[in-house]
Amino acid sequence: MQSMITAAQFLYTYKTPFFCILIFMSILSFSLYGIDKSKAQKGKWRISEKTLLLSAALFGGIGAFCGMYIFHHKTRHWYFRFFVPMFMVLQIAAVLFVIAAGN
Repeated sequence: MQSMITAAQFLYTYKTPFFCILIFMSILSFSLYGIDKSKAQKGKWRISEKTLLLSAALFGGIGAFCGMYIFHHKTRHWYFRFFVPMFMVLQIAAVLFVIAAGN
């Protein structure tokens, strides 16, 4: 009989790739917010809001949140003020879940 793997077992087994993806996407999101702010100040072609939010949703919430407030970028748009912190909280909860699954 084949045993069913739980979500906790799966995440704990693959925690190293999970953390690597989380760190990579956070750095990428942070960089995207900084690049977009720089382009906005220079009047150049911008990174779309959809791309910025998508990078936050795809495990880059921590970097996006830091980028928003360090670069003072996209802080006036309600959907950024709502969704980016929400993504960050969900991703921190996932990290805590992975850590707790190992204990």
